Amino acid sequence: MLLNCDMGESYGPWTKGSDEAVMPLTDLANIACGGHAGDPDTMARTLELAAEHGVRPGAHPGYPDRRNFGRLRLDWPTESLVRETQAQIGALSAIARALGTPLFHVKVHGALYLAMMKDDHLLRRLAEGVAAADPSLVFMVQATPDRARYEELLAHTGLTLMFEAFADRAYGADGHLVPRSRAGAVLTEPDAVAAHVQNMLGGFVETAGGRVEFEAETLCVHGDNPAAFEALTRVRKVIPRRN
Repeated sequence: MLLNCDMGESYGPWTKGSDEAVMPLTDLANIACGGHAGDPDTMARTLELAAEHGVRPGAHPGYPDRRNFGRLRLDWPTESLVRETQAQIGALSAIARALGTPLFHVKVHGALYLAMMKDDHLLRRLAEGVAAADPSLVFMVQATPDRARYEELLAHTGLTLMFEAFADRAYGADGHLVPRSRAGAVLTEPDAVAAHVQNMLGGFVETAGGRVEFEAETLCVHGDNPAAFEALTRVRKVIPRRN
Protein backbone atom coordinates (compact mmCIF):
# COMPACT_ATOMS: atom_id res chain seq x y z
CA MET A 1 0.00 0.00 0.00
CA LEU A 2 1.44 3.37 -1.06
CA LEU A 3 0.86 6.50 1.02
CA ASN A 4 -0.03 9.73 -0.78
CA CYS A 5 -0.32 13.23 0.61
CA ASP A 6 -1.60 16.54 -0.78
CA MET A 7 1.25 19.07 -0.83
CA GLY A 8 2.46 22.29 -2.37
CA GLU A 9 -0.62 24.13 -1.16
CA SER A 10 1.15 27.28 0.02
CA TYR A 11 0.81 30.48 -1.97
CA GLY A 12 3.13 33.49 -1.95
CA PRO A 13 3.83 34.41 1.69
CA TRP A 14 1.04 32.16 3.02
CA THR A 15 2.12 28.72 4.22
CA LYS A 16 -0.25 25.76 4.35
CA GLY A 17 0.60 22.26 5.45
CA SER A 18 3.88 20.79 6.72
CA ASP A 19 5.49 19.58 3.53
CA GLU A 20 9.06 19.31 4.83
CA ALA A 21 7.95 17.19 7.78
CA VAL A 22 5.59 14.85 5.95
CA MET A 23 7.46 14.38 2.67
CA PRO A 24 9.89 11.76 4.07
CA LEU A 25 6.89 9.74 5.33
CA THR A 26 5.01 9.46 2.04
CA ASP A 27 5.43 7.70 -1.30
CA LEU A 28 3.42 9.94 -3.62
CA ALA A 29 3.11 13.74 -3.45
CA ASN A 30 -0.04 15.28 -4.92
CA ILE A 31 1.14 18.79 -5.82
CA ALA A 32 -1.27 21.70 -6.21
CA CYS A 33 -1.10 23.17 -9.72
CA GLY A 34 -2.16 26.78 -9.15
CA GLY A 35 -5.92 26.19 -9.17
CA HIS A 36 -7.11 25.74 -5.60
CA ALA A 37 -3.64 26.54 -4.23
CA GLY A 38 0.03 26.71 -5.13
CA ASP A 39 2.10 28.92 -7.40
CA PRO A 40 5.14 28.33 -9.66
CA ASP A 41 7.67 28.86 -6.86
CA THR A 42 5.80 26.51 -4.53
CA MET A 43 5.48 23.92 -7.30
CA ALA A 44 9.24 24.03 -7.90
CA ARG A 45 10.10 23.79 -4.18
CA THR A 46 7.73 20.88 -3.69
CA LEU A 47 9.05 19.01 -6.73
CA GLU A 48 12.62 19.48 -5.49
CA LEU A 49 11.62 18.29 -2.01
CA ALA A 50 9.98 15.20 -3.50
CA ALA A 51 13.09 14.41 -5.55
CA GLU A 52 15.27 14.83 -2.45
CA HIS A 53 13.27 12.17 -0.60
CA GLY A 54 12.64 9.79 -3.48
CA VAL A 55 8.90 10.56 -3.56
CA ARG A 56 7.02 10.32 -6.86
CA PRO A 57 5.29 13.61 -7.69
CA GLY A 58 1.88 14.00 -9.27
CA ALA A 59 -0.49 16.76 -10.33
CA HIS A 60 -3.34 17.77 -8.03
CA PRO A 61 -5.68 19.88 -10.19
CA GLY A 62 -9.00 21.20 -8.94
CA TYR A 63 -11.52 23.99 -9.27
CA PRO A 64 -9.67 27.32 -9.78
CA ASP A 65 -11.05 28.76 -6.55
CA ARG A 66 -8.43 29.82 -4.01
CA ARG A 67 -11.00 31.58 -1.83
CA ASN A 68 -12.71 28.28 -1.05
CA PHE A 69 -9.60 26.09 -1.46
CA GLY A 70 -11.31 24.17 -4.24
CA ARG A 71 -13.78 22.66 -1.81
CA LEU A 72 -16.90 24.35 -3.18
CA ARG A 73 -18.47 22.83 -6.29
CA LEU A 74 -18.53 25.26 -9.23
CA ASP A 75 -21.20 25.10 -11.90
CA TRP A 76 -18.85 24.95 -14.89
CA PRO A 77 -19.40 23.19 -18.23
CA THR A 78 -17.73 19.80 -18.33
CA GLU A 79 -15.49 20.69 -21.28
CA SER A 80 -14.27 23.81 -19.48
CA LEU A 81 -13.33 21.64 -16.50
CA VAL A 82 -11.45 19.27 -18.80
CA ARG A 83 -9.43 22.15 -20.28
CA GLU A 84 -8.83 23.68 -16.83
CA THR A 85 -7.54 20.33 -15.57
CA GLN A 86 -5.25 19.95 -18.59
CA ALA A 87 -3.92 23.50 -18.11
CA GLN A 88 -3.11 22.89 -14.46
CA ILE A 89 -1.39 19.58 -15.20
CA GLY A 90 0.52 21.32 -17.99
CA ALA A 91 1.76 24.05 -15.65
CA LEU A 92 3.18 21.58 -13.15
CA SER A 93 4.49 19.30 -15.88
CA ALA A 94 6.45 22.15 -17.49
CA ILE A 95 8.20 22.96 -14.21
CA ALA A 96 8.78 19.26 -13.53
CA ARG A 97 10.41 18.78 -16.93
CA ALA A 98 12.64 21.80 -16.36
CA LEU A 99 13.79 20.26 -13.08
CA GLY A 100 14.24 16.79 -14.57
CA THR A 101 11.50 15.34 -12.35
CA PRO A 102 8.77 13.70 -14.45
CA LEU A 103 5.25 13.44 -13.08
CA PHE A 104 3.94 10.01 -12.09
CA HIS A 105 0.23 10.52 -11.50
CA VAL A 106 -2.83 12.77 -11.40
CA LYS A 107 -5.16 13.05 -8.44
CA VAL A 108 -8.08 15.45 -8.80
CA HIS A 109 -8.61 17.74 -5.80
CA GLY A 110 -11.43 18.47 -3.41
CA ALA A 111 -14.93 19.22 -4.65
CA LEU A 112 -14.01 18.33 -8.24
CA TYR A 113 -12.86 14.88 -7.07
CA LEU A 114 -16.13 14.35 -5.21
CA ALA A 115 -18.11 15.59 -8.23
CA MET A 116 -16.40 13.21 -10.65
CA MET A 117 -17.01 10.25 -8.34
CA LYS A 118 -20.73 11.06 -8.42
CA ASP A 119 -20.94 11.80 -12.16
CA ASP A 120 -19.78 9.12 -14.62
CA HIS A 121 -19.76 11.54 -17.56
CA LEU A 122 -17.52 14.01 -15.74
CA LEU A 123 -15.21 11.22 -14.55
CA ARG A 124 -14.92 9.80 -18.06
CA ARG A 125 -14.22 13.17 -19.65
CA LEU A 126 -11.62 14.16 -17.05
CA ALA A 127 -9.85 10.82 -17.52
CA GLU A 128 -9.98 11.26 -21.30
CA GLY A 129 -8.53 14.74 -20.86
CA VAL A 130 -5.66 13.40 -18.79
CA ALA A 131 -4.99 10.66 -21.32
CA ALA A 132 -4.94 13.21 -24.15
CA ALA A 133 -2.47 15.38 -22.22
CA ASP A 134 -0.15 12.56 -21.11
CA PRO A 135 -1.20 8.90 -21.40
CA SER A 136 1.72 7.79 -19.22
CA LEU A 137 0.20 9.35 -16.09
CA VAL A 138 -1.45 7.14 -13.49
CA PHE A 139 -5.00 8.31 -12.69
CA MET A 140 -6.30 8.08 -9.12
CA VAL A 141 -9.90 7.08 -8.51
CA GLN A 142 -11.60 6.58 -5.17
CA ALA A 143 -11.78 2.96 -4.08
CA THR A 144 -15.43 1.92 -3.68
CA PRO A 145 -17.34 -1.36 -3.93
CA ASP A 146 -17.89 -0.43 -7.62
CA ARG A 147 -14.26 -0.89 -8.63
CA ALA A 148 -15.01 -3.21 -11.57
CA ARG A 149 -17.53 -0.73 -12.99
CA TYR A 150 -14.99 2.11 -12.87
CA GLU A 151 -12.35 -0.07 -14.51
CA GLU A 152 -14.77 -0.83 -17.33
CA LEU A 153 -15.89 2.80 -17.62
CA LEU A 154 -12.33 4.07 -18.07
CA ALA A 155 -10.72 1.13 -19.90
CA HIS A 156 -10.86 2.93 -23.26
CA THR A 157 -8.58 5.73 -21.98
CA GLY A 158 -5.62 3.37 -21.66
CA LEU A 159 -4.70 5.00 -18.35
CA THR A 160 -3.35 2.97 -15.46
CA LEU A 161 -5.80 3.42 -12.59
CA MET A 162 -4.80 3.57 -8.93
CA PHE A 163 -7.63 3.15 -6.45
CA GLU A 164 -7.39 5.32 -3.37
CA ALA A 165 -8.72 5.17 0.18
CA PHE A 166 -8.65 8.00 2.72
CA ALA A 167 -6.94 7.46 6.05
CA ASP A 168 -8.33 10.64 7.62
CA ARG A 169 -11.87 10.80 6.21
CA ALA A 170 -15.12 9.16 7.32
CA TYR A 171 -17.15 7.09 4.87
CA GLY A 172 -20.85 6.79 4.20
CA ALA A 173 -22.76 3.54 3.74
CA ASP A 174 -22.49 3.97 -0.06
CA GLY A 175 -18.69 3.75 0.11
CA HIS A 176 -18.20 7.43 -0.74
CA LEU A 177 -16.74 10.11 1.53
CA VAL A 178 -18.88 11.90 4.08
CA PRO A 179 -19.07 15.61 3.05
CA ARG A 180 -16.75 17.89 5.00
CA SER A 181 -19.75 19.96 6.04
CA ARG A 182 -20.84 17.13 8.35
CA ALA A 183 -19.45 16.67 11.85
CA GLY A 184 -16.84 13.92 12.08
CA ALA A 185 -16.10 13.90 8.34
CA VAL A 186 -12.40 14.56 8.97
CA LEU A 187 -10.51 12.33 11.42
CA THR A 188 -8.03 14.38 13.43
CA GLU A 189 -7.15 11.94 16.23
CA PRO A 190 -4.14 9.79 15.31
CA ASP A 191 -5.61 6.79 17.16
CA ALA A 192 -8.78 7.03 15.06
CA VAL A 193 -6.73 7.31 11.86
CA ALA A 194 -4.63 4.28 12.85
CA ALA A 195 -7.72 2.17 13.56
CA HIS A 196 -9.29 3.30 10.28
CA VAL A 197 -6.14 2.28 8.37
CA GLN A 198 -6.03 -1.14 10.04
CA ASN A 199 -9.54 -1.75 8.76
CA MET A 200 -8.59 -0.61 5.26
CA LEU A 201 -5.66 -3.01 5.21
CA GLY A 202 -8.28 -5.67 5.86
CA GLY A 203 -10.24 -4.45 2.84
CA PHE A 204 -13.09 -2.59 4.54
CA VAL A 205 -14.22 0.51 6.44
CA GLU A 206 -16.79 0.81 9.20
CA THR A 207 -19.62 3.26 8.53
CA ALA A 208 -22.80 4.28 10.32
CA GLY A 209 -24.61 1.99 7.89
CA GLY A 210 -22.33 -1.00 8.41
CA ARG A 211 -19.15 -2.42 6.92
CA VAL A 212 -18.20 -1.44 3.36
CA GLU A 213 -15.63 -3.52 1.48
CA PHE A 214 -13.26 -2.33 -1.26
CA GLU A 215 -9.72 -2.77 -2.63
CA ALA A 216 -7.20 0.08 -2.62
CA GLU A 217 -3.58 0.50 -3.70
CA THR A 218 -2.94 3.81 -2.01
CA LEU A 219 -3.95 5.66 1.15
CA CYS A 220 -4.29 9.43 1.41
CA VAL A 221 -3.56 11.64 4.40
CA HIS A 222 -4.45 15.28 3.72
CA GLY A 223 -1.47 17.59 4.15
CA ASP A 224 -3.60 20.38 5.65
CA ASN A 225 -4.96 18.07 8.36
CA PRO A 226 -3.55 19.33 11.70
CA ALA A 227 -2.79 15.72 12.61
CA ALA A 228 -1.06 14.91 9.29
CA PHE A 229 2.47 14.45 10.64
CA GLU A 230 1.49 12.36 13.65
CA ALA A 231 -1.04 10.38 11.62
CA LEU A 232 1.50 9.60 8.90
CA THR A 233 4.06 8.61 11.52
CA ARG A 234 1.59 6.14 13.02
CA VAL A 235 0.51 4.80 9.63
CA ARG A 236 4.11 4.39 8.45
CA LYS A 237 4.75 2.04 11.38
CA VAL A 238 1.99 -0.20 10.02
CA ILE A 239 2.89 0.22 6.34
CA PRO A 240 6.70 0.31 5.88
CA ARG A 241 7.97 2.43 3.04
CA ARG A 242 8.97 0.60 -0.12
CA ASN A 243 12.61 0.76 -1.18
